Order: sequence, then C-alpha cells, then structure tokens
Amino acid sequence: MSKVIIMDHPLIKHKISLLRDENTGTRDFRILVEEIAMLMGYEALRDLPTELVSVKSPVAESMQPMLCGRKLAVVPILRAGLGMVNGILALVPSAKVGHIGLYRDEVTHEPHEYYCKLPENIDERLVILPDPMLATGGSAIQAVDFIKAKGCTNIKFMCIIAAPEGLEALKNAHPDIDIYVGNLDDHLNDAAYIVPGLGDAGDRIFGTK
Repeated sequence: MSKVIIMDHPLIKHKISLLRDENTGTRDFRILVEEIAMLMGYEALRDLPTELVSVKSPVAESMQPMLCGRKLAVVPILRAGLGMVNGILALVPSAKVGHIGLYRDEVTHEPHEYYCKLPENIDERLVILPDPMLATGGSAIQAVDFIKAKGCTNIKFMCIIAAPEGLEALKNAHPDIDIYVGNLDDHLNDAAYIVPGLGDAGDRIFGTK
C-alpha cells in the first residue's frame, strides 16, 4: 500500500510560502527549490539501510554505521524536476542521475514522452523521482510506468506541491510507491493548474515564459 507523507516541518512550509510569492525572482526561486528538496530528501531517505563498519578515530577504533545495500538513483521529470536534483545530491553525492522528459498537451493536459535515459542497473536501485508539482498526476504516473518497465520496484515520488486530484490519481495508479508531498493544495482550476499553487515551476526555475 502506498505511503503518503505530507510534510509538516515549519522550515519547509516557510520556504514554500516564499516560493508562492509572485515577487520571488528566478535566482531565489531556484535556491528555495533546492533547499526544500534537501529538507524533504532528509525525510524520504530516513529508511536507507546501514551496516556497521570499523572506523578509527583519533581516539579509538570502533564499529560505526555506514550506508549499505541498494544504490540510489535520482530521476527528475524534465524539466522542472531538475531544480530539485542538487538538493537531493547534497545529501547523497554518489547517487546516479537519470532523466525522464515529458511535456503536457495544453489542450488535453495529457503527458507525452520525448526523452528517457536511466542509470544502468536501475532495477537494483532505490529511485527518487522528483517533480515540483503534482497536478493531474499524468506525468508522474507515466514516469513511474517507465521506471517499472525497466524492472525497478523501489520508487519514491517527491513533489513540493500537490493537488488532491493528482495525489489520488497517482495513489490509485501506483499503490506500491511512497509519495512525499511538501504541501497539499486545494484543487485544480480549469486549466489544470494547482490552486493556490505557484504558477509554472519550470518557467520560474529557468526564467522562461
């Protein structure tokens, strides 16, 4: 069964409020997205396995916990998901990075793939799938489909803001993945934008229109 974690940390909530502000410029927006991703990643990676290894400090040698087991991959959904990658890599610099490129049809709001490049041995890895916005859920569902098609079964989706409609759709389509949400917003409008949301995350990260 899918595990859904809605963040309640005051630092995350504060930074999301700054993201929403239409007066927040590209530079600050980009920094905030990275910071939020790092804070959310701290929670999403809480259950990484560890093993005891011998470590010699200046005082004594002892057995200490170090990460072990499955390797980690970060696979952002292009293009806005790129903004979250560095925040996660700050926690686990050795993680491999893949990319899934999807765009949304402006009329039907359906996702279409234009690029997919995944790290080798993806079926042996824990995959973190970041995208700042979970609106209709279509892009997230298709991205998880791609990763599962490669044999991967250990997937965690991470978004900064979600609409209830998108969250429900992703849970129903993939009840076996964990979902981490910075804030659950009110609803989708007629243009399939999250309300109150923060506008187009990709445009605000990259300074485009």
